[in-house]
Amino acid sequence: MESAAVFSNATTGCLLRRNATDGSYLSSRRNPTLLSFLPFNKIPDRLRFPYLKTASSSSNASAVRTSSAVSTRSESVDIDWETLGFGLVHTDYMYITKCSQGGSFSEGELVPFGYIEISPSAGVLNYGQGLFEGLKAYRKVDGSILLFRPEENAARMMMGAERMCMPSPSVSQFVEAVKATVLANERWIPPPGKGSLYIRPLLMGSGSVLGLAPAPEYTFLIYVSPVGNYFKEGLSPINLIVETAMHRASPGGTGSVKTIGNYAAVLKAQSAAKARGYSDVLYLDSVHKKYLEEVSSCNVFVVKGNNISTPAIKGTILPGITRKSIIDVARSQGFQVEEKAVTVDELLDADEVFCTGTAVVVSPVGSITYLGKSVSYGGSGVGLVSQQLYTALTRLQMGLSEDKMGWVIEIK
Repeated sequence: MESAAVFSNATTGCLLRRNATDGSYLSSRRNPTLLSFLPFNKIPDRLRFPYLKTASSSSNASAVRTSSAVSTRSESVDIDWETLGFGLVHTDYMYITKCSQGGSFSEGELVPFGYIEISPSAGVLNYGQGLFEGLKAYRKVDGSILLFRPEENAARMMMGAERMCMPSPSVSQFVEAVKATVLANERWIPPPGKGSLYIRPLLMGSGSVLGLAPAPEYTFLIYVSPVGNYFKEGLSPINLIVETAMHRASPGGTGSVKTIGNYAAVLKAQSAAKARGYSDVLYLDSVHKKYLEEVSSCNVFVVKGNNISTPAIKGTILPGITRKSIIDVARSQGFQVEEKAVTVDELLDADEVFCTGTAVVVSPVGSITYLGKSVSYGGSGVGLVSQQLYTALTRLQMGLSEDKMGWVIEIK
């Protein structure tokens, strides 16, 4: 007997149905799809599709289309929210849509979360033609669900796609796809104050290509996972080491876009630092080797009195959305914030140092080690400025304070 869940893509004419013989989800498309999913007996039996709204976008087609005949289940998930860390938890659904090079993404579909099948000659595998984003959904005490500035992630993906010669979903398509994916996985959103639902949009060259060239086909995919703190320390000081031999990015490169290769490149230095007991690595510029750039996946801020400095965005540093938000929040609270070239000497002379990012939000730095010399900040606790800005931003994100910035979107 087939499952009640039937997913339809009106643009491609594709239907996904459960196979009564082996329980897998099969496509009725005449040509084989590059994506296939786990057999039903290997997918957690959590099929559910609550509160799904038909998305609107600037295109003729909606961002997401599904059948109205969808089975829903409301049982809670088996997770200890008190000990939730930052790791992958398999949820119910993921979103997917495709387009050809030079084309536009049409409406997508929500399908059960599972493995994907991709050609070994895909552009993303051979030439690293891929981008990703990261954002979060939060649950309020009254049951409503909030997103924080998803249009900023959409705009950043569009900018990165242009740099990587890829088509990109529009801002409205991106945001509506995120909303639909979150609502389809609503039961995985942690209770208020216990974490968030991390949302990972991917854009990749999924088409086959042998010679160096843009892929002929692209896939936009979104999956989600409930998460707790990124660093095991939680909101407590982390310890960084300044990397002097390896660099994260160089002028004219791709340091300012969220391409997948930027992150693989930091693993060697990061692994070596963690083996020595440090939390992460702080990188310097590759030209002068004295100006701060980024931590492996975070922007960095330096506090001196009422002044806060952060490296300016000049092509080698990712324009973080949390970074941008912290700058605005800090200025609204009376701090003087300057985006400029920040030297190692300023770092070592700071009153406080903290990092920002989607995963960490705000992470205070307890110590910096540079050329064998270690400098500590704020004793053994969290700095006052770090705590103040962390509290202000997280209260905004969680809907606990008035959103005067207009950053929060309520989707339920």
